[in-house]
Amino acid sequence: MAAVRQSQEERELAEFSSILEVPETYAEGMTWVGVIGALFIGFVMMPASIYLGLVAGETMGPAAVWVTIILFTEIAKRSFVKLTRQEVYMLYYLAGGLTSIVGVAALSGGPFATLIWNQYLATSPAAASFAAQIPDWVAPHAGSEALIQRTFFHADWLQPILLLMAREVLSRLSWFGLGYSLFRVTCDIEQLTFPLAPVAAQGATALAETTAKTETWRWRVFSFATMLGILFGIIYVALPAVSGLVLVRPIYLLKIPWLDFTAATEAVFPATPLGVGTSLQSVITGMVLPFWVVVGTTAATLGSVVINPALHHFGYLTQWEPGMDTINTVFANQLDFYLSFGVGTALSIALIGIGKMVANWRTTRDRAARPLPAGRGDVPLWKALTAWLLADVVIILLCHRLVPEFPWPILVFFGLIWTPLNSYINARMLGVAGQFVPFPFIREATFILSGYKGVAIWFAPLPFANYGAYAQKFREVQLTGTRFTSVIRAELLMTVLLFLCSLLFWSYIWKLNPIPHVSYPYAQQFWEFTAMQQAFWITATTEDNKVFLQAVKPGVMAAGLGTGLGVFGLFSVLRWPVLSIYGFIRGMGQIPHLFIPEFIGALLGRFYFARRYGSEQWRRYTPVVAAGFACGMGLSAMVSIAAALIFQSLSDLPF
Repeated sequence: MAAVRQSQEERELAEFSSILEVPETYAEGMTWVGVIGALFIGFVMMPASIYLGLVAGETMGPAAVWVTIILFTEIAKRSFVKLTRQEVYMLYYLAGGLTSIVGVAALSGGPFATLIWNQYLATSPAAASFAAQIPDWVAPHAGSEALIQRTFFHADWLQPILLLMAREVLSRLSWFGLGYSLFRVTCDIEQLTFPLAPVAAQGATALAETTAKTETWRWRVFSFATMLGILFGIIYVALPAVSGLVLVRPIYLLKIPWLDFTAATEAVFPATPLGVGTSLQSVITGMVLPFWVVVGTTAATLGSVVINPALHHFGYLTQWEPGMDTINTVFANQLDFYLSFGVGTALSIALIGIGKMVANWRTTRDRAARPLPAGRGDVPLWKALTAWLLADVVIILLCHRLVPEFPWPILVFFGLIWTPLNSYINARMLGVAGQFVPFPFIREATFILSGYKGVAIWFAPLPFANYGAYAQKFREVQLTGTRFTSVIRAELLMTVLLFLCSLLFWSYIWKLNPIPHVSYPYAQQFWEFTAMQQAFWITATTEDNKVFLQAVKPGVMAAGLGTGLGVFGLFSVLRWPVLSIYGFIRGMGQIPHLFIPEFIGALLGRFYFARRYGSEQWRRYTPVVAAGFACGMGLSAMVSIAAALIFQSLSDLPF
């Protein structure tokens, strides 16, 4: 029976590989369509995303991506122009990059959003105790004419802007070099499936088919999922947003983002976060991920119902107090136990991956020796690694130059050891389970344990990053048949546009009103709280703070490492689905509420839809369903945002 279970897992992975439809030919995606699309996103979508972040604490997200793509495909159809799959995907790539979150407090709008936040933090009451210690390469000091006049065109901004430009260029060079190298290792050599990579690829394919008037099942499935997303978005997003404009309290048919039962069940399950997520998106995600990954995650979720009360009973979860909600309970449990245990289990994933590569060295060597796909736009691996190494060395030297008091060996460890190790761990997790492995508070704990005293290191350009997601990004590019050279051209264009549009629109919005301001409700309400949270960590290196000294437990880390390796060995011997281990580690110590609807989606997909449509065909449907649903939710969000902006504009008129 165990052998049967193992063969089922192998067949499931084979099904995932079969739906990826890796193309045999590749084409350039960064054409004039991408250039015009980038200009549209930069000059139309970016200011809307900035305003939405200040008003509602949200970004354009899927709305910017899919609205841009749909707009361009509709224009193409009416102009009798056929957009290729590669061109549509590059629109997706550009929209995501130009409207993504760039910092704390839900800020988007390019790199100058970071400077807007820094100038606020430096002058906020939360930073009063250390404001004088903030270097002038972070933001001008209080009283500067640059802040009084609210302008970036002042000499006091020269150092912060030059440093910002250097960080932006170096970080892009670093992620491209290491991200591409991780893709070559995990995808070309280890042949991991990256189960969520087909979502963007299949969505782009479906929309590209409409311009050629050759709609297939992809477009039909995408359209159905989009309508489903619109209907759910009306209930979940639009109704609260619009009703909040005319009523004292908005109407919620579904509580966002979850129903929290933690306080109600604490007498029976102390120190245990319990609740149910209310978003249909989690159900869709459960249909996309490999079944055994979701099973492992659910096992970790259900296991916490037993494990957490036991840990509390034996004195391991001491910071939890009755009355805490989900967020506070999870935070307290992380500090008490799961931070250290999670570090150990995540390290076990790294060792398992490295062990597999060593054990199968001959096989991987043969695979690496095979010629790469013709026309894919690959670069020599040594050049990619050299680009990453040079960029990281420059970042290390720059950081040491700015903060010479901070121990330089830690910077070397961050840049040359931790970043590639952490990135590889997460690239493998994305390749197998479609999820990250979080390492909470590593950066903060290192600062505190280093013995450094000061605040400059919290703002310095650290060589501390996780590039695992870029391995999946290159997988998406491959699945759409887009040459990797298109990504290089897109990044060059985005770098210029980000600086230009970010400077232009943030200067304009900042000049209109101070930020925060009553015109920006989210910033007015939450920025002070966010500044207090950030100031809490910063003061840990200026005062005697023992929070992380209590949280770092080497014995618990060793237990996590041993548990991960032991369970993997047991499952391998018994020939049980090893994928469930990745899922178990993914769910351990996390907020469990969203995993419950995810498990429902996995059950529906495996035992209803797969039987109705056939397992292989259903695996082809799920990425398109996920892409269409995200598009529908984005459209609903756009409509509600437009209504809110119009209403607020009218309410400010004097008649």
